[in-house]
Amino acid sequence: MASKVTPKLITCLILPSCFLILFYSSFLPFIPQSPSSKTPILPSAACNLFEGRWVLDPTRKPMYDSTCPFHRNAWNCIKNQRDNMARINSWKWMPRGCDLDRVDPAGFLALMRNKNIGFVGDSLNENFLVSFLCVLRVGDPGAKKWKRKGAWRGAYFPKFNVTVAYHRAVLLARYEWQTKQPGLSGQDGVKGIYRVDVDIPANDWANISDFYDVLVFNTGHWWGPDKFPKETPLVFFRNGQPIHPSLELMDGLKVVVKNMVAHIEKAFPKMVLKFWRLQSPRHFHGGDWNQNGSCLFNEPLKESELDLWFDPANNGTNREARRVNEVIGDMLKGTSIRPLDLSRLSEWRADAHPAVWLGKKDAVAVWGQDCMHWCLPGVPDTWLDILAQLITYNF
Repeated sequence: MASKVTPKLITCLILPSCFLILFYSSFLPFIPQSPSSKTPILPSAACNLFEGRWVLDPTRKPMYDSTCPFHRNAWNCIKNQRDNMARINSWKWMPRGCDLDRVDPAGFLALMRNKNIGFVGDSLNENFLVSFLCVLRVGDPGAKKWKRKGAWRGAYFPKFNVTVAYHRAVLLARYEWQTKQPGLSGQDGVKGIYRVDVDIPANDWANISDFYDVLVFNTGHWWGPDKFPKETPLVFFRNGQPIHPSLELMDGLKVVVKNMVAHIEKAFPKMVLKFWRLQSPRHFHGGDWNQNGSCLFNEPLKESELDLWFDPANNGTNREARRVNEVIGDMLKGTSIRPLDLSRLSEWRADAHPAVWLGKKDAVAVWGQDCMHWCLPGVPDTWLDILAQLITYNF
């Protein structure tokens, strides 16, 4: 016969159990956890680091100054006494649906201990690199200049055994100057050509697949008629032979990006964290760089002005950024390479370029204002905050 459990007995059993559970749970937050039990805090679905607005914060100060040894003179706007630098660096990016923390240089280097970060592309990735090096140096003042593995420039952080470097490859694919070639059509008035092998990476980054743990690629600013006019055009080759019919610039960009993406997917290990930084917008007003274009602005653009400046349909001076982004975005779909879409947040910042403060006499007379690269400290420091947060999520 089954024994009877009285209500009194049930009460005696349940109440002490509930008390013990409550007592234990109250102490649970104080119980130390092993590092392996911690999980990374990922951004919520509502968080978009790339969309938001700039907010003026008078208390915000840059992490480095003009004395950083990794500066490039033309971008060292404090040293070059650019107007309004305090205000330029008082704008804070506020992403939609979340906050963007400023990178902790020592903490980030500790996270990246025994790892390496590489940038590959044109001078805007070098601009990004200089920001990266100057900020991280705050966490390791013993950082030393580094130039190996085909790198254009970089730094080694000995306290953490971390290397961060830039490989210059403006088209990503290999290209070289050649005099007129027999057998190529359409060479009337051509002084020579720049041969682009769409299926071969530039030598500067061809042999780095076993060195970096994080890579940031870009190309775009050299894909214009001002760099390669009709007298000295790009001519595209595949498998060692010229592509027929010959490709126009944007079609050439599509083929190069497609082939470089395929090479990256094949040559680099899966555990390498790969980003492709989308275009950094230019802010030439009143003409292009060689047409007296200017960017002497004191404030960021208004949101209502962005499409007027950058929508290709408006055929403005700075229209190419969104057009290039569309090409690259299509080629990255379905790959392991993550788009680093810093374009939109940068479109606002017409106020943050070196402009006429280039640190060299007659530079403006020769090259025009610089409304393409960024003052440092400046906007690329916010790029770094975003990239560091994304890397942290993944490591």
